Amino acid sequence: MPELTLNNGVTIPQLGFGVFQVPPEETRKVVEDALEAGYRHIDTAAAYRNEAGVGAAIAASGLSRDEVFITTKLRNGEQGEAYDAFQRSRDALGLDFLDLYLIHWPVPSQGLYTKAWKEMEKLYHDKQIRAIGISNFLADHVDTLLRESEVVPAVNQIELHPTYQQADLAAKCRDLTIAVEAYSPLGQGKDLNAEQVALVAAAHGTTPAQVILAWHLAQGTIVIPKSADSSRMRENFGAADLSLTESELAAITALEAGARIGSDPAVASFTQM
Repeated sequence: MPELTLNNGVTIPQLGFGVFQVPPEETRKVVEDALEAGYRHIDTAAAYRNEAGVGAAIAASGLSRDEVFITTKLRNGEQGEAYDAFQRSRDALGLDFLDLYLIHWPVPSQGLYTKAWKEMEKLYHDKQIRAIGISNFLADHVDTLLRESEVVPAVNQIELHPTYQQADLAAKCRDLTIAVEAYSPLGQGKDLNAEQVALVAAAHGTTPAQVILAWHLAQGTIVIPKSADSSRMRENFGAADLSLTESELAAITALEAGARIGSDPAVASFTQM
């Protein structure tokens, strides 16, 4: 599996596995299947309420701690107590340290994300987290954070798929040495039906999902597909072995349609409590 080096020298597997909307009671089995399929990067969040299942799967896997990269995220309603919220997540996961901790959403109406970041910087300097980052941050949120921070975020995890690429934001992040990580990388399945994707998949004898994931990987994007089906997990993992031509990559890039699926970070204000 290819790895990317973040701006602080920490390496991250470029293709990971997300557990958004995986029920807590099913999480351990799903993550065990993902680890068995070869994934070594697991992405969860306090808001998903399944951190304990992720931790249980890691403990049962027999893998050493340094073999698995674990990301979790600060719940929106806990931005005013980020230090303590992190400890709760770490305890739920049953880990001594985390590899990556993200502010899940900026929630600009709260005006707390810079306060949360300063607490996360303390955790980072104390080596309780190997890297800290952000999620769903738009350009103005990034600028505000950088004006008041010491540590440049290692990652910005954003909605990114062929029909919603946020190209300007992604380019800005990369210029600032902030790695781009894609959630909903397949457009929650909607982008799999595009004719261009089907044509490329047919040409390579692969699945549409593998084609889109290979497109992400070719751009240097970290990507975290999710599936509870073990055979599909393995299919998705195979995207790391697929190389697309420049014309094939361009055909998928041309699918941009501004088709946002998730909430708009400029106004999203839910607490996730």
